[in-house]
Amino acid sequence: MPAPLLFVLSGLTQYVGAALAVGLFAVLPAGTVAWLRVAVAAVLLLAWRRPWRVRDLWEPRRLRVTVLFGVVLATMNVTFYIAIEHLPLGTAVALEFLGPVVVAAVTGSGWRDRVAIGIAALGVVLLAGVSLDTGPDAVTGLVAIGAAAACWGAYIVLGRRVARSGAPAASGLAVAMAAGAVVLAPLLVGGAGPVLHDARLALVVVAIAVCSSLVPYVMEQVVMRRVSTATFAILLALLPATAAVVGAVLLRQWPHGLELVGIVLVSGAIALTARGDEGDAPAPPPASS
Repeated sequence: MPAPLLFVLSGLTQYVGAALAVGLFAVLPAGTVAWLRVAVAAVLLLAWRRPWRVRDLWEPRRLRVTVLFGVVLATMNVTFYIAIEHLPLGTAVALEFLGPVVVAAVTGSGWRDRVAIGIAALGVVLLAGVSLDTGPDAVTGLVAIGAAAACWGAYIVLGRRVARSGAPAASGLAVAMAAGAVVLAPLLVGGAGPVLHDARLALVVVAIAVCSSLVPYVMEQVVMRRVSTATFAILLALLPATAAVVGAVLLRQWPHGLELVGIVLVSGAIALTARGDEGDAPAPPPASS
């Protein structure tokens, strides 16, 4: 399956999870919702993949990278959820995309990568509908989204190292997410009390974990095996573009004006990158579990 199509499918599941998560913000702190999604997804992945059976994962140097990747992943989720409590969603999405922009600019190997990331970044800004009216608590939101952007950039770099380490992708992801959940637990687990006393709430959290973390992050590990770091960063621009298309098809929220221009720019950036990757050597096949 082509990498862009995998990203579209990943985006579709993320938007279902995001819709569910919004309804929990009135019951649980945003940071706690993000931590729960990572923790529950980690438990499900551990039960599925049983990574303790994969000897390569526990080599000390590789394990350090995997743990660091997990902490970055969990922090990225928590800071983004905190940011969207204080900033308009469009502004947060556009500002967080600075992380992939920097990664693509630094790791890009030719003019295609650098031109494509500039086009994609402009497309994301147009799609996101950035608003400067951020309210009185803008500072908290800006600090949080700055941290999320930095984590997103680190997630791309570290995630590719984990994905291409030779161990099964989902097994490494299971260890990473478990590590991230454990490290952040002392800061966020205290707000999770209501989930323990409400079965319906617990089921919603599981659904969010599956849709927003388990499925998309496993898909991204698969994509990371196939493409360069810069290409992966540019492909991330497909997420807001997919959101606009889904909104049009399911919610009759038709894009118009600058949003249509944004979709065209993102599509052009992806096409430009795909042509530039034609000569890349294929990634090693996934290791068997």
